[in-house]
Amino acid sequence: MIKKLASSLREYKKSSIIAPVFITLEALLDVVIPMLMAKLIDFGIDAKNMAYILKMGVYLFIGAILAIFFGIIAGNNAAIASSGFAKNLRHDMYYKVQDFSFSNIDKFSTGGIVTRLTTDVTNLQNAYQMILLVAVRSPAMLVLSLIAAFHIDAHISAIFLIAAPILGVGLFFIMYKVHPIFQRVFRTYDRLNNTVHENLSGIRVVKAFTRESHEEEKFDGISESIYQDFSKAQKRLAFNMPLVQLCIYGSMLLLSWFGAKAIVASGNNPAAGLSTGSFMSLITYTMQIMMNLMMLSMVFVMIVVSHASAERIIEILDEKSNLKNCSEPVYEVKDGSVNFENVNFSYARKSDKPVLSHINLSIASGETVGIIGGTGSSKSSLVQLIPRLYDVTEGRMLVGGVDVRKYDIETLRNQVSMVLQKNVLFSGTIKDNLRWGDENASDEEMVRACQLAQADGFIRELPDQYDTYIDQGGTNVSGGQKQRICIARALLKKPKILILDDSTSAVDTKTDALIRKAFKEEIPNTTKIIIAQRISSIQDADKTVVLDDGKINAVGTHEELLRSCSIYREVYESQTRGGMIHE
Repeated sequence: MIKKLASSLREYKKSSIIAPVFITLEALLDVVIPMLMAKLIDFGIDAKNMAYILKMGVYLFIGAILAIFFGIIAGNNAAIASSGFAKNLRHDMYYKVQDFSFSNIDKFSTGGIVTRLTTDVTNLQNAYQMILLVAVRSPAMLVLSLIAAFHIDAHISAIFLIAAPILGVGLFFIMYKVHPIFQRVFRTYDRLNNTVHENLSGIRVVKAFTRESHEEEKFDGISESIYQDFSKAQKRLAFNMPLVQLCIYGSMLLLSWFGAKAIVASGNNPAAGLSTGSFMSLITYTMQIMMNLMMLSMVFVMIVVSHASAERIIEILDEKSNLKNCSEPVYEVKDGSVNFENVNFSYARKSDKPVLSHINLSIASGETVGIIGGTGSSKSSLVQLIPRLYDVTEGRMLVGGVDVRKYDIETLRNQVSMVLQKNVLFSGTIKDNLRWGDENASDEEMVRACQLAQADGFIRELPDQYDTYIDQGGTNVSGGQKQRICIARALLKKPKILILDDSTSAVDTKTDALIRKAFKEEIPNTTKIIIAQRISSIQDADKTVVLDDGKINAVGTHEELLRSCSIYREVYESQTRGGMIHE
């Protein structure tokens, strides 16, 4: 895990090295200064040697200035390294998610990914900064202070050898009890983010059904769970400070007792044993040792919290996309022909029942093919195999006569333009959204695509026309307008295959007919696959595929299916009686 996280340091390795080096130099000076103070007291003040006092005073001043200078350099580089580390972690995770297939994304909730990119990365950033400074300085201070203390009086300094193990065992026990709680807390954070995301994205539905109180109760319940877990963790972590204070004050008490006896025994003579100056240094080293043990305990708490975050971040970084280019990918799609050869597909590969079973279907380049079927008949799943959003479980999926797994993924998807069932517009102008189809598209090309999609008319009526700003999610345009902009965006790719996944459901039948007419006249060589609930949207197709429970029930023209397919005939008759079809 450490190796994986360390790979995100990259250009901040230099700062990550400078910070601990200079903090170690600061620690060295902090240990040397009490030695100088001891000499100042024993050989300067007690001996009333003013020249010696001035000399040691200069040394102390230089040492203090250097310690401050080294500390500033260390702190600055630690801040740069930790902030850069967090930036790279977010970059690596975000780009990793961009490479995920749909099946990879299905493993993580939206809230879970957001929590990892924000809270978890911040926890690691804070922990890394503490590690560079405190986790380096404190051990260095401990070792150097112990060496100096044993150099002054080995017998009295043995007190530290008793206090340190007591503190270490106590901290380990606290960590053992607290770590599982923090793991649970961050999973609960995912639920909290999911709840907030779901509520805000569906706020109109919530208000329409007056379910605000229900959403508040759901939010309060999750918040209460986080509160309870954090309280439980903090109650256990609360033992940390008393344990540290027990070791500090216990050591100070014993040190004062044995130190006073040693000074009396030596007659306060540095040559004969412990002196006042040496005892003051020993007291200083005691405080340094214990305070740094306390600082280590704080780092320890931070590491406990960040360890759970690190595990969750590693889950994203270690996730392998199951869609990859082959060793020698094909970089050209010859035409828009599509062939399903005995295709089976399942979202969970170990699932007992596949979503699609024994699909055999041939679509010639330039054909218009309709797909119809009941809810849950796997219409969307079928077309998502064409641009390789998912891989088939069994069989072969061919585009342009080549297995889609042999194509360069970017090449394939650039030639397959798909308007999904759930239309998504991004915050920005209409032009910004259209240029998702072709970032270099001219104004004339965008207007032409919108004319084909029957979007140009309503765009011209907007105050800023094509420069009109679209709110996040396209909330300031209607469902039908959103669908038409999305269709225009797809057309700008100039694809060999155009897939419309029930993407004209929000437009009226007249506009739907105009869109189909434009497609037939203006892009005759593009293969058009249209998923629809209205038979009027596909009755002019070259052929229509009827899906039922993940299997092809029938394939034929409108007239052929009316004669031979009961499912198609029932849908047609129900829509005719309801006035949905006008011939």
